[in-house]
Amino acid sequence: MKRIATSILLVFAVLFTASARDYKVYGPQGGLDIKITLPEGFNPETDRCPMVILMHGIFSSQKSGLITAAAKALREEGIGTICFDFDGHGKSQGRIEDMTVENEIADAMAVLEYVRSLPYVSQIGFLGHSQGGVIASMAAGRLAAEGDSTPIGLVLLAPGSIIKEACQAGIFFNARFDPADPPESVSIFGPRRKLGREYILSTQQLDIFGTAANYRGPVLILHGSKDGIVPLWCSEKFIDAYDGRATLTVVDGASHVFARKRKEAASHVAPFFKQVFGL
Repeated sequence: MKRIATSILLVFAVLFTASARDYKVYGPQGGLDIKITLPEGFNPETDRCPMVILMHGIFSSQKSGLITAAAKALREEGIGTICFDFDGHGKSQGRIEDMTVENEIADAMAVLEYVRSLPYVSQIGFLGHSQGGVIASMAAGRLAAEGDSTPIGLVLLAPGSIIKEACQAGIFFNARFDPADPPESVSIFGPRRKLGREYILSTQQLDIFGTAANYRGPVLILHGSKDGIVPLWCSEKFIDAYDGRATLTVVDGASHVFARKRKEAASHVAPFFKQVFGL
């Protein structure tokens, strides 16, 4: 009986903690877990600094090694960062099978509005990895189309525009499905990672490059030479879309997640933002 009582108490404790989480930002599916990192010695009461919004890839989280490496490098250059989990990912609310690109763009916009409310933030940049790169590029493009110059600079790490072709072909990682009539959800490498029907159908219709092209600011694109998930042509198409406003650097030997090459990737990211922020 003691074990049963203890188990029940643990369940209630977990449920209470989850419901009592203090979310400051909300997207279409609910609260978004965020983490702000400020430069060493920074006083938010008296100081100001630029901030980069970092966006992780599909089925990942703000704790991915690449995102944390970029945040660390930016902090060392006097640049603040805000990392967050997209809806259905990490510690954010929502279900992974209800994720769509549109929902994630809305998440990014909600985080942007929160950052704009912080009195110590002077300028804002975007960084996105994989699907997060698609979100960052489309969010920047939509803002530009509305006459908004945010972000001041944009970094795309192995931007995963291949998601559109994958959904159109009915082949997404290890999953196979009818692209014209997909099931309610498709499991990717196990039951915890799912694509919903709405994600599959709506992603087929995305105008990724047309939307991204509206952005007129400086862009840095990094792509691993050994990326086995997102082909290099995805980054090359972004270069074409930006029509001379973007630079592509291929990181020799880097995989899609830049394993063992994260510091090298970050060594490109930090100077780029330092320059665009005029630091």
